[in-house]
Amino acid sequence: MNTLGIESSCDETSVAILTKDEIRANLISSQDFHVEYGGVVPELSSRAHIQIITKLVRDAIKKSKLKLDDINLICASAGPGLIGALMVGFNFGKALAYSRQIPFIPVDHIEGHIFSGFLMNDKPEFPFLSLVVSGGHTLLLIVKNDLEIIKLGSTQDDAAGEAFDKIAKMIGLGYPGGPRIQEYSKKGNPDRFKFPIARLKNKFDFSFSGLKTAVYRFLSQNYSDLQTLSQNELSDISASVQKSIVSALTEKVILATNEHNIKSISLVGGVASNLTLRKSLEEIACKYEKKIVIPDFKLCSDNAAMIAYRGYKLFTNGKTYPMEYSCYPSLRGEMFTKF
Repeated sequence: MNTLGIESSCDETSVAILTKDEIRANLISSQDFHVEYGGVVPELSSRAHIQIITKLVRDAIKKSKLKLDDINLICASAGPGLIGALMVGFNFGKALAYSRQIPFIPVDHIEGHIFSGFLMNDKPEFPFLSLVVSGGHTLLLIVKNDLEIIKLGSTQDDAAGEAFDKIAKMIGLGYPGGPRIQEYSKKGNPDRFKFPIARLKNKFDFSFSGLKTAVYRFLSQNYSDLQTLSQNELSDISASVQKSIVSALTEKVILATNEHNIKSISLVGGVASNLTLRKSLEEIACKYEKKIVIPDFKLCSDNAAMIAYRGYKLFTNGKTYPMEYSCYPSLRGEMFTKF
């Protein structure tokens, strides 16, 4: 079974080809020009996807050493994401599948992340605890099998990645915020400033809007001009913010690990590239004697390999979708069960 996957939910255009769960090609074109705007511009993102997607498909087929006739299944991100960007990859994939008379599977982008650990040599074992952390989502899940996902908690406002980005902008580090806060944190003291961690009615839920407010008030009360912030102060603020976010995430993982029978822990999503978060999860897994699976950095970002794998597993588990299926809204309602 050769599967072609397409990912275009935001500012990465990606095309991958898998033979079962083996990656034959996984090409990613990043839209770096959004940096000058301080964030992703949806219209520009859609245009960039249109300009590159045909070339990426051709290049992926060439790299895989297969032919288009060898492709048995085509999958594409169906949401969540920027609707214009999603439509480019989704409709391209659906049209290609229709023209080749082969099956097409729409894939929930978040489910792609959840199962991305299965692209590693050392794979998660069911049931596993999945912490999904990205710019738009923060979720804590128990994944019982390929078709059953139980949601323990989610963010009630901002995602962790969004908090990183917005706080980085507040202190003048620019976009993308997560990598820049991480870089400054390396030389900072994480205990110099105490920023809050939200406590919610559902103990597995997250909230980061209060953290943003706390940082804003701290800056307003202590600095009349942010231009006066020294490099040491920027580093200490960054390290303290990072500690607050990582602590909020890991606290929930510890609670869930104590209360639920799981065999492994998986950290996925764009923020899974954060080295402090990765190390913290590894320490928790070691303490509780659980297997830990964190995808390689390239598989943490938006990529088509995870979309191809998820689509392949849905297809082999008997899932089919008509060609009339729309790319919006996402498919998550079909899969997630509230705990």
